[in-house]
Order: sequence, then C-alpha cells, then structure tokens
Amino acid sequence: MRNFTLNDFTEKLASNSPVPGGGSVAAVCGTLSAALTEMVANLTLGKKKYAEFEEEMNCIIEKTSLLRNKLLDYIEKDSNAYNKVMEAYKMPKETEEEKHLRSNAIEEGSKGAAIVPFEIAETAYEIFPLAESVVKNGNSNAITDGLIAAMLARTAVLGGILNVQINLDYITDVDFVTKYRALTDELKAKACEYENKVLSYSPF
Repeated sequence: MRNFTLNDFTEKLASNSPVPGGGSVAAVCGTLSAALTEMVANLTLGKKKYAEFEEEMNCIIEKTSLLRNKLLDYIEKDSNAYNKVMEAYKMPKETEEEKHLRSNAIEEGSKGAAIVPFEIAETAYEIFPLAESVVKNGNSNAITDGLIAAMLARTAVLGGILNVQINLDYITDVDFVTKYRALTDELKAKACEYENKVLSYSPF
C-alpha cells in the first residue's frame, strides 16, 4: 500500500472493505508526522541563524527518515494482521477438531491484530522528542509544521492504541490482555502529556 497514490488509498479506505482501516490510518498519521518533522529540520539546514543546530537537525533528519519508512510499512502490516483474523473466522466449524483449530486461529490472529497497532503506537511516540526539537530549535517560519507533527504523532499513538484495545476484547489469554491494557494506558498518558509539552512552545 505504500506505493498507492493518495487517491487510491482514500478510495480503498472509503469502500466497504474493512481494510485498510483505522490501524493503517494511524500509521499514515505517524508517517505524516515524521515527514513534517523532517521537513522542518531540512528547512533549518544551511541557515546562518540556526548554524549551532546544524548537527542536531542532521540527526533528526536521519531518525525521521527511518521512522517515516518504518511507519509506511506498517500501513500494510496492519491490514495483513486484520486479514488473518477474518480468515480465521471463515475456517470450518463442523467438527470439534475444526472448532478447536478455528478458535486457536482466531485467538492468535487477534493477538497479531493487537500487537501490530501497538507497535505503530510505540513507533509514532518516538517522533515526539524530534518534533519538540524542531519546534524549539528549528526554523521559526516552520514552527506550525512542527506543532502539527506533534498533533499527528498523538493521533497516531492514540489511533494505534484504540485498535489494540478493540482486539483485546476477543482474546481469552488473560495475561496477554492484562499486559497490553497496562502498556496502552501508560503510552496513551505519555503521548497526551508529550503533545501538550510540545504545543506549549507555540507562540500563538
């Protein structure tokens, strides 16, 4: 999906197909967040006014480029994870053995469909300190781009978390569910706090 045009992706998203869905959109938001952060860093390079931050901006460009591409891959990974759940539900359930195999497949598929969006959320969270840096030390003419990057990062994190939480309702492994409920609660709080921190630098 990373090679789709924007029109192709939104047409597919708007259709009655369940994939791509919210998890893939969370990954898109993360990708856009990383790209905006990278743009501000690029707009800062070569400016005498920001010469002391040259090394910092180069480091940010390197990190955001990696995050941007990682999140692009997650757009399809999330859809693939959900497809496995749908395939599991289509398995035969006539005999006890078939029911058992189907139940296990649904459980494992649901775990995968929870893990992938959690990884999206974790990856998107890594953008916050980079967005903060470009807002504080980057080209002031592009400060709003850095602020929007932080907002998009929060959307990516919370979007990923919502997709984790809905899949937890279909998982019977209590330890797994308990673990990911705690992890998502913590990450959600941290993301909202970090977004507020970055936005506090806004002069508007």
